[in-house]
Amino acid sequence: MRIPRHVQRLGIAVGLGYLLGTFPTADLVTRRAAAGVDLRSAGTGNPGAANALKVLGPRAGAAVMVGDIAKGAAACGVGALVAGPAGAHLAGTASVTGHCYPVWTGFRGGGKGVAASVGQCLVTFPAYFPIDAAVAAVTAANPKWKQQAFAATLASSACWVLGGVVWWAKGWPNLWGPKPSALLPLAAATTSTIIVQRFLAAGPPALDTDPTNVTADTNGTDDTNGTDDTNGTEPTGAENAG
Repeated sequence: MRIPRHVQRLGIAVGLGYLLGTFPTADLVTRRAAAGVDLRSAGTGNPGAANALKVLGPRAGAAVMVGDIAKGAAACGVGALVAGPAGAHLAGTASVTGHCYPVWTGFRGGGKGVAASVGQCLVTFPAYFPIDAAVAAVTAANPKWKQQAFAATLASSACWVLGGVVWWAKGWPNLWGPKPSALLPLAAATTSTIIVQRFLAAGPPALDTDPTNVTADTNGTDDTNGTDDTNGTEPTGAENAG
């Protein structure tokens, strides 16, 4: 039985998106910033922007965040080139999956996917992105939300999915993104589910007693979002995103 060409293209988009998501941004930044430090055993134990910020400082944290957002955005762009709008949505979600469950480490040791989802939102749902950023800013400004990265991420994820439903139902323009369709909220919901699962699997944040924490943040706002979001409140295309 011959697989239809459009299905083949979608499969290629998913595969490329996943591989882009596995790009080890945090590992590369860590090697340049502090040889011998492993974010998986330092700070919160999460190889993401927030932990890089905590352990290695703001420059490393920003580099990890930008890199993770970029790979989520790049995955969507490649998916769109290969398989059109559907490919963009599927590749974006696949990149978050690759970030969280990288094949190179036995599907373990990945981040939480928040920053990668920011890149997904930026490419596939740019019309909503300013709203997403505003939600993140509000949660970041509220001390109670700031201390609860998981709750903030849930709130941002719910807004992302709801926004997708509204844009699809209303047929509103989506700037440079693909025309809103059912895939918009479905992709947002799938990505959000993956991120939530990563939060639940990580459990509550552990106390940071690792001596390799060279720039430990003492403000008590250690983020459990870990992969790509600082204090769990950066915009995400899913959630606060990375």
